[in-house]
Amino acid sequence: MGGDVIGLVAVILSLGIPIAGMFTYYRVRKLRSEERLAAIARGVDIPMEPEVSQVSRSRRLGILCISGAVGYIATFAVIARVTSERDSLAAAAFGLIPLAVGIGFLIDAYLHRREVAA
Repeated sequence: MGGDVIGLVAVILSLGIPIAGMFTYYRVRKLRSEERLAAIARGVDIPMEPEVSQVSRSRRLGILCISGAVGYIATFAVIARVTSERDSLAAAAFGLIPLAVGIGFLIDAYLHRREVAA
């Protein structure tokens, strides 16, 4: 019974969390649009929000991925050190994936900035 419930919960959460995130994103965008349209109907001047450039978006994602990866690797390194289990370092190796993605985002930001300057 316990294994069946765990599997069911895992499937529901793995499908439900992304759907809930998309629904929340949709609702926030819809509310912002309705608020903006209501303000325009009343004649209020609305300043346009500046678009975030591709360079700053890539740089921010790169920094977030790298800091998350370093924190993940450091956590499992400390766990391996405290428990004296070398097998825990195998879990720290999975931190290399977001580390590589973050470095890729920083390279993308650098190349995009260089391309715009040229």
